Amino acid sequence: MLKEKKKTVLIVDDDSDFLFQMKLGVTDMGFEVLTAGTEKEAEDIIQRQRPDLAILDLMMENHDTGFILCHKIKRKYPDVPIIIVSAVTAETGMLFDVTTEEEQEWIKADLFLDKGIRMDQLHKEINKLLKI
Repeated sequence: MLKEKKKTVLIVDDDSDFLFQMKLGVTDMGFEVLTAGTEKEAEDIIQRQRPDLAILDLMMENHDTGFILCHKIKRKYPDVPIIIVSAVTAETGMLFDVTTEEEQEWIKADLFLDKGIRMDQLHKEINKLLKI
């Protein structure tokens, strides 16, 4: 009997504690996990491998690093769902969402979540995006 290949999730965040927690949580959900702490590391990974889904922090080296990575991933793999997880609203008061076509057009993410999301909620959102 062939064992079904695990879906791969790329997680990019410059907060090593958050990255570690996310990796543990997403691995526990049954996914293969790739991690990157910088935009460059993430770009190196996507050159070598197509993730099934990406979870990106928004503010890393620059305030818009997550947006830039979104565009690069979508250009190379248009069908890969992307979740941006960020504390930007708590830190700046700016609200981001991807519910309208216009927002999706410039943000390129499939979902925007505030940091502090519960793992069960994240699992539900990942399964929805991967149609599992």
